[in-house]
Amino acid sequence: MSSPTPSPKSVAPAEGKLGVLTVGLGAVASTLIAGVELAKRGQGTPIGSMTQMGTIRLGKRTDGRTPLVKDFVPLARLEDIVWGAWDVFPDDAYVAASRAGVLEQGKHIESISETLREIRPMKAAFERRFARNLDGTHTMDTVDKRAMLNAIRADINRFRDEKKVDRVVMIWCASTEIYIEPGAQHATIEAFEKAIDANDEMIAPSMLYAYAALLEGVPFANGSPNLAVDMPCLRQYATDNNIPISGKDFKTGQTLMKTVLAPMLKARQLGLAGWYSTNILGNRDGEVLDAPENFKTKEESKLGVLEDILDPANNPELYGNVFHKVSINYYPPRGDNKEGWDNIDIVGWMGYPMQIKVDFLCRDSILAAPLALDLILYSDLAQRAGLGGIQEWLSFYYKSPQTAPGLRPEHDLFVQLEKLHNTLRWIMNEDQITHLGREYYDQA
Repeated sequence: MSSPTPSPKSVAPAEGKLGVLTVGLGAVASTLIAGVELAKRGQGTPIGSMTQMGTIRLGKRTDGRTPLVKDFVPLARLEDIVWGAWDVFPDDAYVAASRAGVLEQGKHIESISETLREIRPMKAAFERRFARNLDGTHTMDTVDKRAMLNAIRADINRFRDEKKVDRVVMIWCASTEIYIEPGAQHATIEAFEKAIDANDEMIAPSMLYAYAALLEGVPFANGSPNLAVDMPCLRQYATDNNIPISGKDFKTGQTLMKTVLAPMLKARQLGLAGWYSTNILGNRDGEVLDAPENFKTKEESKLGVLEDILDPANNPELYGNVFHKVSINYYPPRGDNKEGWDNIDIVGWMGYPMQIKVDFLCRDSILAAPLALDLILYSDLAQRAGLGGIQEWLSFYYKSPQTAPGLRPEHDLFVQLEKLHNTLRWIMNEDQITHLGREYYDQA
């Protein structure tokens, strides 16, 4: 048996300012920014954020060591975060948050209006064909891919200089692009570079943002199902240059429920005949996903969860013939308050049918904002700990987690949580926890 991977000898301290660049300044990003600014001032509680409110057990259950995560690992302080963004609309963060309608205007937006108005988006790298329902005009004056890549890199460096930040993290909070399969253009950096210069239609804006981040040594977290950084050439570049990457697609509502319920079915060996999922959503994301070619990208992200959890190849009698259907319907009156409805047909003892029905009336950006904050802080931690390449320990936050080539992703939420916690313990040279528990009973 191989010996355990040694943990980092040390983690660089989180000194100075952390610059956060969000691609997109819509509902998710503006809710994230406003929430962090409110939390800085003691005017709001960052509920849903593990880095701010979560605890972690260290040692035996009887040791009584359960610190807050933020007191255990050296994370950047909220007070040290400085914001920047790109968006296809020119609205500053105040206008964006107001238009998104997620947070209460009087209670949560007006009190930090001055700070929000100072966050003005840079022009976005954008091609309409990748999100045809997105009608934005605050875009770079070119669709030449090399020019857009160079402009993004220039924006990153100007942000560094103007804001005087010590470190930078980039996170994609923008729309879902049309579905793209990885091809020869994405296999090597040489092929990718040639495709950029040829303005190849298989090179999407999200890929240019990801590549620009890596070229500038900036960790990249992908909150959408776009390929972005999840292609052979950029995965290899991130590994070779020791830059953290993670993705894809924030795990917020319906898929979050699947990663809780499906492991329960498998653990109890309950059969599954069918799982029908539908959503109604009225925000900008819902509008973009109303185009079939964009929904295809999201559908692929959402459909893979059940198969990876249930493992039908090894459980054919229980899960070998599951009908799984996912749909998303754009419904403007609902705004950011998404409704995810699931009908689950299960099979029990002697083949008797039963049903589970779930109606999750959630707030999409309220669930996504704390995930984005955690990914920002953990990506920065990974960089300071010298952990480059795919950060599979951050799978907890994603619908379609990135893994090493050929490795099936782990979707079970509680296995993902233990992987995350054990990685934090490993980084800080604490013992891993296996939950075997024999030490409480095998006393000499």
